[in-house]
Amino acid sequence: MRLIPIFVFLTIIPVFHMTSCGNSGTGTSSQQKPVNAVVKPITVPEFNADSAYHYVEKQVAFGPRIPGSPAHAECARWMEETLLRFADHVIVQDFKTRVFSNKMYDGKNIIAIFNPEKQYRILLCAHWDSRPFADHDPDPANHQKPIDGANDGASGTGVLIEIARQLSLQKPSIGVDIVLFDLEDYGPPQDRQMQESTDLWGLGSQYWSKNPHTPRYTANFGILLDMVGAKDAVFPFEGFSMYYAPDINKKVWDLAAKLGHGDRFVFEQGGYITDDHYFVNRIARIPTINIIHLDPNSTNGSFFEYWHTVKDDMESIDRNTLGIVGEVVMNVVYKGL
Repeated sequence: MRLIPIFVFLTIIPVFHMTSCGNSGTGTSSQQKPVNAVVKPITVPEFNADSAYHYVEKQVAFGPRIPGSPAHAECARWMEETLLRFADHVIVQDFKTRVFSNKMYDGKNIIAIFNPEKQYRILLCAHWDSRPFADHDPDPANHQKPIDGANDGASGTGVLIEIARQLSLQKPSIGVDIVLFDLEDYGPPQDRQMQESTDLWGLGSQYWSKNPHTPRYTANFGILLDMVGAKDAVFPFEGFSMYYAPDINKKVWDLAAKLGHGDRFVFEQGGYITDDHYFVNRIARIPTINIIHLDPNSTNGSFFEYWHTVKDDMESIDRNTLGIVGEVVMNVVYKGL
């Protein structure tokens, strides 16, 4: 992903869409309320942070997930096999794309579908590839080395695979589509980024947004997870999320606060990030927000300390942060907004 150097202060105006439905029982007028109505409480499964951590660790164990490498192919196969155990359907969307160097690569978007018959749907997504070079590493000798991408890539994917496992154990009342995008992080190196197009990032999400896994696919809204595993990570409002889906963004943050995570999901404006959600919003026109760790005090592009460095490894992953993000998203899925 790429930080866009735009400084805009937004006035946040919450927009609430409310729908209601009524059931008329025999002999009950429209003005009458049912007597002794029992409202069944919604039980949200407990998100297992240890399991999510295991799924992050498993991805990293394959090695850097660089398109064209054995690690990339092996990890894709493992994700497909794992999600097949949980989802109603799994689709591997193969595609070809050209990166900034003009070289062609084969990519794989991996899609897990739950409750395909439901019209009301939520899109959950992350990217699973890792950066091919550590161009933000403080040591120039590491700039051509690929990174593990434990936080930048594997953390969001690990959380979503654990959510998929939970969805298989307790079906939600809505449809859920989990899309793991490939080739998000094969953008140009640091010294070329200001001269290159933003469309050189998020190549898998661009392809999927133009070619969804089912014809005329849409979702009521989407949530992207990116860099959701660092210790004490803080998630402000990301700029494009507030531009395209301000109501969804605020409702998710309100829910996080009610769950006791207001110190992590902060009501502050963050930067504009060219990430997968940007293309889902712009091309697929699905209002999608980005839960992403942003730090205005960071010396590394406003991202977490080890972003695009060789130290983005399992040492940077915190179970508690994975658990917080997973709990918030699970409550969105099972209780709604």
